[in-house]
Amino acid sequence: MSKRFRTCALDQVFLLPPSLQDWVPEDHLARFVADVTDQLDLSEILAVYQRKDGRGMAAYHPAMMVRVLLYGYCRGTVSSRKIERATYEDVAFRYLAADQHPDHDTIADFRPTHLQSLAGLFTQALGLCDKAGLIKLGHVAIDGTKLKANASQHKAMSYERMEEKEKQLREEVDQLLQQAAQADAEEDVKYGQGKRGDELPAELARRESRLKKIAEAKAALEQEARERAVAEKVLVAAKLEERRRQEEARGKKFGGRPPQVPDPEQAKPEPKAQRNFTDPESRIMLDGATKSFLQAYNVQAAVDSQEQIIVAAALTQEANDKQQLAPMLAQVEQNRGRKPEQATADTGYCSEAAVTDPKVEGIEWLVPPERQKRKGPGEPLQSNVDLQATAQPVVEDKEQAQMSAPSVAETMREKLKTTAGHAVYKMRKAVVEPVFGQIKERRGLRGFLMRGREKVAAEWQIICLTHNLLKLFGAKLRPQTA
Repeated sequence: MSKRFRTCALDQVFLLPPSLQDWVPEDHLARFVADVTDQLDLSEILAVYQRKDGRGMAAYHPAMMVRVLLYGYCRGTVSSRKIERATYEDVAFRYLAADQHPDHDTIADFRPTHLQSLAGLFTQALGLCDKAGLIKLGHVAIDGTKLKANASQHKAMSYERMEEKEKQLREEVDQLLQQAAQADAEEDVKYGQGKRGDELPAELARRESRLKKIAEAKAALEQEARERAVAEKVLVAAKLEERRRQEEARGKKFGGRPPQVPDPEQAKPEPKAQRNFTDPESRIMLDGATKSFLQAYNVQAAVDSQEQIIVAAALTQEANDKQQLAPMLAQVEQNRGRKPEQATADTGYCSEAAVTDPKVEGIEWLVPPERQKRKGPGEPLQSNVDLQATAQPVVEDKEQAQMSAPSVAETMREKLKTTAGHAVYKMRKAVVEPVFGQIKERRGLRGFLMRGREKVAAEWQIICLTHNLLKLFGAKLRPQTA
């Protein structure tokens, strides 16, 4: 007797309507995202639709759109076209979309329209994680990484190159205008005065548009240079006033030249200062992992050591992290209503201003003034200063030089040598760096879809939100211990 097979006819007619609940298993991530979305407050998104007159076709329900987008970011599927295709081909997406298929234009419009509201869901999700006991705020580790901007590095141009290209294009435009005027004169003779004989030459239109973009980029760089000069002027004025007070106290003047006050009106960008034409607010940055330069943003995350929940997320255009310690700790307190007990960060966050900021008061922070090296397996970390008994630490700027003062730097070095300090700091990498690995490697989110600092910052909040949802989902599936 031959083996029997189940019927698999593609034209099979179902006698009963299929149920969405039969499409995915009970423990599937899609069901979890649907349940979480039902617990989120979407009133800000719904309010946008209430302001409309109600005419036209019925809109897709915002809850369905949020479900699909959140699941897409959890899976690393963020393109609106890929999400549209997934609502046909992927059972989980089809389940979350309730067997509806919003086209990519609808998805692409929904995301930027409600981007800030979607980013605001980050704090709501944090509340869910807190209620589930995943956040302790005993030890928070802070770090940053570079994510690619939605712009090509080759679409950037330096201020020096802009001036050269602007001069070249102006000469080409003048030459084309002369050719056009000569052609007009010849055609006036041929067709008669006032008769239309041609359109604006394509080459002239293209060069004029490029010239306009370069002029706008130059103006933006010049404005940034003036703003930096204004900020530096205020800082120098404060230093001069402090210098004057100290001179009066000691009864004689200091040697050397006093700081020079910059003139904002005379400020010019550095020749190598660059601006990208596709996403002007992104910057060329060195990626620490690949040692290559990217057109990118510097994203920040403060991660709780209990379950690797991101408790604060931010984004900056600065390539270094010096100014990020205090704002990140302040955001942790703002998001959860309390400060962490301990905070760790690498030496890139160390500065006099950061560690003396009132925002870090009441927090035991561990931020080494220099890079740390191990003396041997299992032995406490040792700073470069300890390895060079008589040599002075190499400092990059005046702010780092201030860190060599015993009041701050030496205190931190001694704290890192203690058994307790070493035990906390050695866990920093194990807390925060796997989070970036899970985002970049596991989900493949190495770059942004949006452009512009404000939009990209909101997208980073969504990425961190979905990271926390995945952690919450993993905790719910974990077997309960007695």
